[in-house]
Amino acid sequence: MIKKYWKILTLVAASAILIGGVSLYYFLKSSGSAQKGSINPSGQVAADPEIRMEYGIPADSFRIEYGRVKRDQMLMSILSQYKLPEGAVNKLLTLKQKVFDVRKIRAGNTYAAFSDPDSTGYLRYLAYEHTAIDYVVFSFTDSVTVSLGQKAVDTLTLRAQGTISSSLWNAMIDREINPLLANDLSEIYAWSIDFFGLQVADSFRVIYDEHFVDTVSVGLGKIHAAYFYHAGNDFFAIPFVQDSVESYYDIEGNSLRKTFLKAPLNYRRVSSHFSYSRMHPVLKIRRPHLGVDYAAPAGTPVVSIGDGKIIELKPGYNKGGGNMIRIKHNGVYSTAYLHLQGFAKGIKTGDWVKQGDVIGYVGQTGLATGPHLDFRFYMNGNPIDPLKVESPPVEPIHEENREKFDSVKTIIIGDLQRDIQ
Repeated sequence: MIKKYWKILTLVAASAILIGGVSLYYFLKSSGSAQKGSINPSGQVAADPEIRMEYGIPADSFRIEYGRVKRDQMLMSILSQYKLPEGAVNKLLTLKQKVFDVRKIRAGNTYAAFSDPDSTGYLRYLAYEHTAIDYVVFSFTDSVTVSLGQKAVDTLTLRAQGTISSSLWNAMIDREINPLLANDLSEIYAWSIDFFGLQVADSFRVIYDEHFVDTVSVGLGKIHAAYFYHAGNDFFAIPFVQDSVESYYDIEGNSLRKTFLKAPLNYRRVSSHFSYSRMHPVLKIRRPHLGVDYAAPAGTPVVSIGDGKIIELKPGYNKGGGNMIRIKHNGVYSTAYLHLQGFAKGIKTGDWVKQGDVIGYVGQTGLATGPHLDFRFYMNGNPIDPLKVESPPVEPIHEENREKFDSVKTIIIGDLQRDIQ
């Protein structure tokens, strides 16, 4: 299918740079002003391009010492290492954290001390890097001030591609790609691909933004497009704005987000709610009930609330839960269905089920006083109240947006194609 779509577009507009077996290119480069948020002694941005600036300070005019904040070290301890103009400390204390709370200085972060190059050696500026982008300048010139600044950030749009040999994370490391990109991709494809079930020879292509200060990466930005080849199938992620919200869609225009059914069966009533201290109807003791009981006649069909893989199918008593099925829907969510009378014909552990597929029937196996379904919902392995789960809205591309989406899709597929050199 992918070859069919890739033949649609023949535009080739970007040059490529090969790095470690992965195609990377500068698709777009937008730089912040080199003087963004900067401060110099006169309070104005220096116009001379020959002046070397650090933290908005003309660096060549001072003797500079660089250091790193030690464990439990405070600002005054750092300042005590240098010669300050008379009264500077008292003036600094009167600022009362109005600009920056010095108690938030972090151990391990770097700072730079700018001192007069002459024999007096007075400290004139102390620049503290609070984050990779944000810094604070403590000035001890004619007046004592505290100012905030930001380093210039370059945003590069890059291309990456690779083949899975063990895991997506390792594939990123092997190709010198920021491995955090694996997390962002897993969120986009959470409902489509089980990233713990990737197979050898699965492959990916992605176009994404990465932010840099100088040559150091300070984080990832938007993913402009992605493609996965997994288990013999093509999975595209095409961003498109609909109803003022940008989401990712497949090539058919279906949202990559999926929703859950409100309940896994037609029930009469909720006979017991989620609780960490419920009186057990059989044992007559208080214990957690980490699910919702739906009262329904024995034999009522029970369906999977979403697409997923059966990871447990336990017949019998099962510590009071009776016949039980557990389904993993993606890397975040899983569900469990307890006290079943029996399982749907032919299903077994490892099977994939679709939303709405019958997986079993209401019963009262295990510790139960009557026929009901004990339904449990887990997020990242932790039980949550099924009645409070907010399922994301899912809508395909509207018909009135179809033509525009198809145009965007064609361009994106062509962009992804250019990863192959």
